[in-house]
Amino acid sequence: MSASTETTSKSPDDVQAVENLGKARDAIVSELRKTIVGMEEVIDEMLISIFAQGHCLLVGVPGLAKTLLVSTLAETLSLGFKRIQFTPDLMPSDITGTELLQEDPETKTRRFKFMEGPVFTNLLLADEINRTPPKTQAALLEAMQEKRVSSGGVDYKLEKPFFVLATQNPIEQEGTYPLPEAQLDRFLFNILVKYPSRAEEIKIMKSITSDVRPEIKEVLKGSDIVEFQHLVRRIPVADHIFEYAASLIRATRPEEDEAPDFVKKLMSWGAGPRASLNLILAGKARAALRGRCHVALDDIRAVALPVLRHRIIPNFAARSEGLTSDTMVTRLLEEIPTGDKK
Repeated sequence: MSASTETTSKSPDDVQAVENLGKARDAIVSELRKTIVGMEEVIDEMLISIFAQGHCLLVGVPGLAKTLLVSTLAETLSLGFKRIQFTPDLMPSDITGTELLQEDPETKTRRFKFMEGPVFTNLLLADEINRTPPKTQAALLEAMQEKRVSSGGVDYKLEKPFFVLATQNPIEQEGTYPLPEAQLDRFLFNILVKYPSRAEEIKIMKSITSDVRPEIKEVLKGSDIVEFQHLVRRIPVADHIFEYAASLIRATRPEEDEAPDFVKKLMSWGAGPRASLNLILAGKARAALRGRCHVALDDIRAVALPVLRHRIIPNFAARSEGLTSDTMVTRLLEEIPTGDKK
Protein backbone atom coordinates (compact mmCIF):
# COMPACT_ATOMS: atom_id res chain seq x y z
CA MET A 1 0.00 0.00 0.00
CA SER A 2 1.48 3.33 -1.03
CA ALA A 3 1.89 6.22 1.36
CA SER A 4 -0.44 8.34 -0.78
CA THR A 5 -3.39 6.13 0.17
CA GLU A 6 -2.82 6.40 3.92
CA THR A 7 -3.42 9.22 6.35
CA THR A 8 -0.41 8.45 8.54
CA SER A 9 2.85 6.60 8.03
CA LYS A 10 3.85 3.80 10.34
CA SER A 11 6.94 4.17 12.54
CA PRO A 12 8.84 1.24 14.11
CA ASP A 13 7.84 2.51 17.56
CA ASP A 14 4.16 2.48 16.59
CA VAL A 15 4.44 -1.04 15.19
CA GLN A 16 5.85 -2.24 18.51
CA ALA A 17 3.21 -0.27 20.43
CA VAL A 18 0.43 -1.91 18.42
CA GLU A 19 1.87 -5.32 19.29
CA ASN A 20 1.93 -4.29 22.95
CA LEU A 21 -1.71 -3.17 22.75
CA GLY A 22 -2.70 -6.53 21.31
CA LYS A 23 -0.98 -8.30 24.20
CA ALA A 24 -2.61 -5.94 26.71
CA ARG A 25 -6.01 -6.75 25.22
CA ASP A 26 -5.43 -10.47 25.75
CA ALA A 27 -4.38 -9.82 29.35
CA ILE A 28 -7.45 -7.65 30.01
CA VAL A 29 -9.79 -10.30 28.64
CA SER A 30 -8.01 -12.94 30.72
CA GLU A 31 -8.64 -10.93 33.90
CA LEU A 32 -12.28 -10.28 32.99
CA ARG A 33 -12.77 -14.00 32.47
CA LYS A 34 -12.16 -14.51 36.21
CA THR A 35 -15.59 -13.03 36.95
CA ILE A 36 -17.37 -12.66 33.60
CA VAL A 37 -18.75 -15.67 31.72
CA GLY A 38 -19.39 -15.35 27.98
CA MET A 39 -20.08 -11.85 26.59
CA GLU A 40 -17.21 -12.12 24.10
CA GLU A 41 -18.75 -9.64 21.66
CA VAL A 42 -19.74 -7.21 24.44
CA ILE A 43 -16.23 -7.21 25.92
CA ASP A 44 -14.67 -6.75 22.49
CA GLU A 45 -16.90 -3.79 21.66
CA MET A 46 -16.34 -2.17 25.07
CA LEU A 47 -12.57 -2.33 24.64
CA ILE A 48 -12.84 -0.91 21.12
CA SER A 49 -14.90 1.96 22.48
CA ILE A 50 -12.45 2.71 25.29
CA PHE A 51 -9.38 2.85 23.08
CA ALA A 52 -11.29 4.88 20.48
CA GLN A 53 -12.11 7.43 23.23
CA GLY A 54 -15.81 6.69 22.99
CA HIS A 55 -18.76 6.06 25.28
CA CYS A 56 -20.99 2.95 25.37
CA LEU A 57 -24.69 2.36 25.84
CA LEU A 58 -25.30 -1.18 27.11
CA VAL A 59 -28.83 -2.36 26.40
CA GLY A 60 -30.04 -5.51 28.14
CA VAL A 61 -32.52 -6.85 30.66
CA PRO A 62 -31.63 -6.77 34.38
CA GLY A 63 -29.40 -9.47 35.83
CA LEU A 64 -26.98 -9.88 32.91
CA ALA A 65 -23.92 -8.71 34.92
CA LYS A 66 -23.59 -5.38 33.12
CA THR A 67 -22.58 -3.57 36.33
CA LEU A 68 -20.18 -6.35 37.31
CA LEU A 69 -18.55 -6.19 33.88
CA VAL A 70 -18.01 -2.43 34.08
CA SER A 71 -16.66 -2.47 37.64
CA THR A 72 -14.30 -5.37 36.87
CA LEU A 73 -13.07 -3.58 33.76
CA ALA A 74 -12.33 -0.45 35.82
CA GLU A 75 -10.36 -2.58 38.29
CA THR A 76 -8.39 -4.26 35.51
CA LEU A 77 -7.53 -0.89 33.98
CA SER A 78 -6.77 0.73 37.38
CA LEU A 79 -9.32 3.46 36.72
CA GLY A 80 -11.37 5.56 39.09
CA PHE A 81 -14.90 4.17 39.05
CA LYS A 82 -18.21 5.65 40.18
CA ARG A 83 -21.77 4.51 39.68
CA ILE A 84 -24.90 6.66 39.48
CA GLN A 85 -28.31 5.03 39.79
CA PHE A 86 -30.52 7.16 37.56
CA THR A 87 -33.98 7.77 39.07
CA PRO A 88 -36.87 10.12 38.20
CA ASP A 89 -35.93 12.51 41.04
CA LEU A 90 -32.21 12.72 40.14
CA MET A 91 -31.07 16.32 39.61
CA PRO A 92 -28.32 17.58 37.26
CA SER A 93 -26.24 18.71 40.25
CA ASP A 94 -26.35 15.14 41.57
CA ILE A 95 -24.20 14.25 38.55
CA THR A 96 -21.99 17.26 37.94
CA GLY A 97 -21.65 18.70 41.43
CA THR A 98 -22.82 21.88 43.12
CA GLU A 99 -21.56 25.12 44.63
CA LEU A 100 -21.71 25.44 48.41
CA LEU A 101 -21.36 28.62 50.43
CA GLN A 102 -18.47 28.27 52.86
CA GLU A 103 -17.11 30.60 55.52
CA ASP A 104 -13.42 31.03 56.25
CA PRO A 105 -13.04 30.44 60.04
CA GLU A 106 -10.28 33.06 60.31
CA THR A 107 -11.41 35.91 58.06
CA LYS A 108 -15.13 35.13 58.27
CA THR A 109 -15.22 35.69 54.53
CA ARG A 110 -17.88 33.75 52.69
CA ARG A 111 -17.36 32.33 49.25
CA PHE A 112 -18.76 29.65 47.02
CA LYS A 113 -16.78 26.46 46.58
CA PHE A 114 -17.52 23.91 43.88
CA MET A 115 -18.01 20.39 45.23
CA GLU A 116 -17.33 17.84 42.51
CA GLY A 117 -20.02 15.33 41.66
CA PRO A 118 -19.59 11.66 40.69
CA VAL A 119 -18.94 12.61 37.05
CA PHE A 120 -15.40 13.51 38.16
CA THR A 121 -13.94 10.05 37.69
CA ASN A 122 -12.38 7.97 34.93
CA LEU A 123 -15.14 5.46 34.31
CA LEU A 124 -18.71 6.50 35.09
CA LEU A 125 -21.46 3.89 35.11
CA ALA A 126 -24.80 5.58 34.40
CA ASP A 127 -27.14 2.81 35.52
CA GLU A 128 -30.60 2.79 33.90
CA ILE A 129 -29.94 6.13 32.23
CA ASN A 130 -33.44 6.25 30.72
CA ARG A 131 -35.08 6.39 34.17
CA THR A 132 -34.33 10.09 34.63
CA PRO A 133 -35.90 13.10 32.82
CA PRO A 134 -34.19 14.71 29.79
CA LYS A 135 -33.02 17.70 31.87
CA THR A 136 -30.89 15.42 34.02
CA GLN A 137 -29.80 13.28 31.08
CA ALA A 138 -28.56 16.47 29.41
CA ALA A 139 -26.24 17.10 32.36
CA LEU A 140 -24.01 14.40 30.92
CA LEU A 141 -23.88 15.91 27.41
CA GLU A 142 -21.12 18.45 28.06
CA ALA A 143 -19.08 15.97 30.07
CA MET A 144 -19.36 13.31 27.36
CA GLN A 145 -18.56 15.61 24.46
CA GLU A 146 -16.30 18.32 25.88
CA LYS A 147 -14.81 16.36 28.82
CA ARG A 148 -15.58 19.22 31.17
CA VAL A 149 -18.21 20.58 33.55
CA SER A 150 -19.28 24.24 33.67
CA SER A 151 -20.48 25.73 36.94
CA GLY A 152 -20.69 29.34 38.08
CA GLY A 153 -18.97 30.54 34.92
CA VAL A 154 -15.94 28.30 35.53
CA ASP A 155 -14.95 25.28 33.45
CA TYR A 156 -13.72 22.22 35.35
CA LYS A 157 -11.87 19.72 33.18
CA LEU A 158 -12.37 16.02 33.70
CA GLU A 159 -9.35 13.83 34.25
CA LYS A 160 -8.26 11.71 31.30
CA PRO A 161 -9.20 9.07 30.40
CA PHE A 162 -12.94 9.57 30.83
CA PHE A 163 -15.71 7.22 29.70
CA VAL A 164 -19.43 6.95 30.27
CA LEU A 165 -20.81 3.43 30.17
CA ALA A 166 -24.60 3.66 30.45
CA THR A 167 -27.09 0.84 30.86
CA GLN A 168 -30.67 0.73 29.65
CA ASN A 169 -33.49 -1.76 30.14
CA PRO A 170 -35.09 -2.39 26.72
CA ILE A 171 -38.36 -3.92 27.96
CA GLU A 172 -39.53 -1.54 30.67
CA GLN A 173 -41.50 1.47 29.45
CA GLU A 174 -43.36 2.79 32.51
CA GLY A 175 -41.42 5.47 34.36
CA THR A 176 -38.75 5.79 31.65
CA TYR A 177 -37.70 8.69 29.42
CA PRO A 178 -36.30 7.83 25.97
CA LEU A 179 -32.86 9.35 25.41
CA PRO A 180 -32.89 12.38 23.08
CA GLU A 181 -31.32 11.79 19.67
CA ALA A 182 -28.56 14.31 20.49
CA GLN A 183 -27.53 12.29 23.53
CA LEU A 184 -27.77 8.95 21.75
CA ASP A 185 -25.41 10.33 19.11
CA ARG A 186 -22.78 10.94 21.82
CA PHE A 187 -22.44 7.21 22.35
CA LEU A 188 -19.87 5.61 20.07
CA PHE A 189 -21.50 2.19 20.46
CA ASN A 190 -24.94 0.87 21.28
CA ILE A 191 -24.12 -2.62 22.57
CA LEU A 192 -26.77 -5.31 22.95
CA VAL A 193 -26.22 -7.55 25.98
CA LYS A 194 -27.96 -10.86 25.27
CA TYR A 195 -28.92 -13.81 27.45
CA PRO A 196 -26.16 -16.35 28.15
CA SER A 197 -26.17 -19.77 26.54
CA ARG A 198 -27.24 -22.81 28.60
CA ALA A 199 -23.64 -23.84 29.28
CA GLU A 200 -22.71 -20.26 30.24
CA GLU A 201 -25.69 -19.97 32.58
CA ILE A 202 -24.70 -23.15 34.41
CA LYS A 203 -21.13 -21.86 34.71
CA ILE A 204 -22.45 -18.56 36.09
CA MET A 205 -24.48 -20.38 38.74
CA LYS A 206 -21.48 -22.42 39.85
CA SER A 207 -19.23 -19.35 39.99
CA ILE A 208 -21.50 -16.83 41.69
CA THR A 209 -22.93 -19.19 44.32
CA SER A 210 -19.50 -20.27 45.55
CA ASP A 211 -17.47 -18.55 48.27
CA VAL A 212 -14.45 -18.00 46.01
CA ARG A 213 -13.72 -14.42 44.99
CA PRO A 214 -10.96 -14.15 42.38
CA GLU A 215 -8.29 -11.47 42.65
CA ILE A 216 -8.31 -9.08 39.69
CA LYS A 217 -4.89 -7.89 38.60
CA GLU A 218 -4.13 -4.50 37.12
CA VAL A 219 -3.15 -4.68 33.45
CA LEU A 220 -2.93 -1.01 32.41
CA LYS A 221 -2.89 2.38 34.10
CA GLY A 222 -4.77 5.49 33.05
CA SER A 223 -1.66 7.00 31.48
CA ASP A 224 -1.13 3.83 29.43
CA ILE A 225 -4.69 4.04 28.12
CA VAL A 226 -4.21 7.67 27.05
CA GLU A 227 -1.02 6.74 25.16
CA PHE A 228 -2.79 3.85 23.43
CA GLN A 229 -5.67 6.17 22.51
CA HIS A 230 -3.20 8.46 20.73
CA LEU A 231 -1.68 5.39 19.07
CA VAL A 232 -5.09 4.37 17.71
CA ARG A 233 -5.46 7.80 16.13
CA ARG A 234 -2.16 7.27 14.29
CA ILE A 235 -3.25 3.98 12.68
CA PRO A 236 -3.20 4.58 8.90
CA VAL A 237 -6.35 4.20 6.84
CA ALA A 238 -6.38 3.61 3.08
CA ASP A 239 -8.53 5.75 0.80
CA HIS A 240 -10.78 2.87 -0.22
CA ILE A 241 -11.68 2.37 3.46
CA PHE A 242 -12.79 6.00 3.71
CA GLU A 243 -14.77 5.57 0.48
CA TYR A 244 -16.52 2.46 1.78
CA ALA A 245 -17.37 4.08 5.13
CA ALA A 246 -18.78 7.13 3.33
CA SER A 247 -20.84 4.93 1.00
CA LEU A 248 -22.24 2.96 3.93
CA ILE A 249 -23.23 6.02 5.94
CA ARG A 250 -24.67 7.96 3.00
CA ALA A 251 -26.72 4.91 2.00
CA THR A 252 -28.65 5.21 5.29
CA ARG A 253 -30.06 8.62 4.31
CA PRO A 254 -33.34 8.31 2.40
CA GLU A 255 -32.95 11.72 0.73
CA GLU A 256 -29.60 10.82 -0.88
CA ASP A 257 -29.63 9.74 -4.54
CA GLU A 258 -27.19 6.91 -3.73
CA ALA A 259 -29.46 5.41 -1.08
CA PRO A 260 -30.93 2.01 -2.04
CA ASP A 261 -34.64 1.86 -2.82
CA PHE A 262 -35.47 -0.03 0.38
CA VAL A 263 -33.88 2.76 2.44
CA LYS A 264 -35.94 5.43 0.69
CA LYS A 265 -39.03 3.36 1.35
CA LEU A 266 -38.39 2.21 4.93
CA MET A 267 -36.16 4.81 6.62
CA SER A 268 -37.23 8.04 8.33
CA TRP A 269 -33.77 9.36 9.20
CA GLY A 270 -30.27 8.25 8.39
CA ALA A 271 -26.97 8.61 10.21
CA GLY A 272 -25.12 11.91 10.46
CA PRO A 273 -21.43 12.73 9.93
CA ARG A 274 -20.52 11.66 13.48
CA ALA A 275 -21.35 8.09 12.42
CA SER A 276 -18.71 8.30 9.67
CA LEU A 277 -16.09 9.50 12.14
CA ASN A 278 -16.99 6.79 14.62
CA LEU A 279 -16.84 4.06 11.98
CA ILE A 280 -13.25 5.02 11.18
CA LEU A 281 -12.16 5.47 14.81
CA ALA A 282 -13.75 2.20 15.88
CA GLY A 283 -12.19 0.45 12.89
CA LYS A 284 -8.78 1.80 13.88
CA ALA A 285 -9.22 0.65 17.48
CA ARG A 286 -10.40 -2.81 16.40
CA ALA A 287 -7.37 -3.24 14.14
CA ALA A 288 -4.92 -2.05 16.80
CA LEU A 289 -6.44 -4.29 19.47
CA ARG A 290 -5.79 -7.22 17.16
CA GLY A 291 -2.16 -6.22 16.70
CA ARG A 292 -2.57 -4.81 13.18
CA CYS A 293 -1.18 -1.52 11.91
CA HIS A 294 -3.78 -1.00 9.21
CA VAL A 295 -7.58 -0.91 8.98
CA ALA A 296 -9.30 -3.55 6.86
CA LEU A 297 -12.80 -3.53 5.40
CA ASP A 298 -13.70 -6.28 7.87
CA ASP A 299 -12.95 -3.87 10.73
CA ILE A 300 -15.46 -1.33 9.39
CA ARG A 301 -18.09 -3.98 8.74
CA ALA A 302 -17.60 -5.50 12.20
CA VAL A 303 -18.34 -2.21 13.99
CA ALA A 304 -21.15 -1.05 11.71
CA LEU A 305 -23.99 -2.47 13.81
CA PRO A 306 -23.04 -0.98 17.21
CA VAL A 307 -22.18 2.34 15.52
CA LEU A 308 -25.38 2.63 13.48
CA ARG A 309 -28.19 0.86 15.36
CA HIS A 310 -28.95 3.95 17.49
CA ARG A 311 -28.37 6.49 14.71
CA ILE A 312 -30.91 5.41 12.12
CA ILE A 313 -34.70 5.47 12.47
CA PRO A 314 -36.88 3.06 10.48
CA ASN A 315 -40.28 4.51 9.58
CA PHE A 316 -43.71 3.19 10.47
CA ALA A 317 -43.88 1.01 7.36
CA ALA A 318 -40.65 -0.73 8.38
CA ARG A 319 -41.75 -1.22 11.98
CA SER A 320 -45.10 -2.60 10.87
CA GLU A 321 -43.20 -5.27 8.91
CA GLY A 322 -41.15 -6.13 12.00
CA LEU A 323 -37.98 -4.54 10.63
CA THR A 324 -35.49 -3.00 13.08
CA SER A 325 -32.46 -0.78 12.71
CA ASP A 326 -30.29 -3.92 12.96
CA THR A 327 -32.22 -5.45 10.07
CA MET A 328 -31.63 -2.34 7.95
CA VAL A 329 -27.90 -2.17 8.74
CA THR A 330 -27.45 -5.88 8.01
CA ARG A 331 -29.15 -5.46 4.64
CA LEU A 332 -26.98 -2.43 3.83
CA LEU A 333 -23.84 -4.44 4.61
CA GLU A 334 -25.04 -7.04 2.11
CA GLU A 335 -25.85 -4.51 -0.62
CA ILE A 336 -23.11 -1.86 -0.42
CA PRO A 337 -20.19 -3.01 -2.61
CA THR A 338 -16.85 -3.39 -0.85
CA GLY A 339 -14.61 -3.30 -3.93
CA ASP A 340 -11.77 -5.66 -4.67
CA LYS A 341 -9.26 -4.40 -2.09
CA LYS A 342 -8.95 -6.09 1.30
